[in-house]
Amino acid sequence: MAEQQKWEGKVSAKLTSFTADQLWPMLADFCNLNKWLPTIGCEHLEGSPAPGELGCIRVISGPAVPSNDGTMKPGVRAQEKLIMIDPTERCLSYEVIENNSGLKNYVATMKVSTGDNDNQNGSVIEWSYISDPVEGWRSEDLFCIMKYNMDSIVKGMEEAS
Repeated sequence: MAEQQKWEGKVSAKLTSFTADQLWPMLADFCNLNKWLPTIGCEHLEGSPAPGELGCIRVISGPAVPSNDGTMKPGVRAQEKLIMIDPTERCLSYEVIENNSGLKNYVATMKVSTGDNDNQNGSVIEWSYISDPVEGWRSEDLFCIMKYNMDSIVKGMEEAS
């Protein structure tokens, strides 16, 4: 049986309110994503909760959502482990180690770069991912979720400024 191709994607957003140097500490605070994405819960589970501590595990939880048959489906719940962080490059990677959504071998990388004019005009967040295909989903479904979450994070950050 042939191995299924991995799903890969990337979403990005420009923030005009923050330089890359201002934005990076906000993203590097791995166990406090809920500050910028208030629709989810984010709790420290294991390892040091201090920003930048490799091996730290957070638990992400989302609200229940309506399904096609009119019932409510449990919200997403995932354990995510910080596997790489590079403050010089303003980049971090994490993997989903447990979840209720069917994600397998999911690894994501978030990178902050300068905007136009050498960091004077905002910054850019790139959020890339790779995952095994998810049963019952299309690759576009995962992309749409990532795009929605990115837009929500950016909105939360800009509202906090």
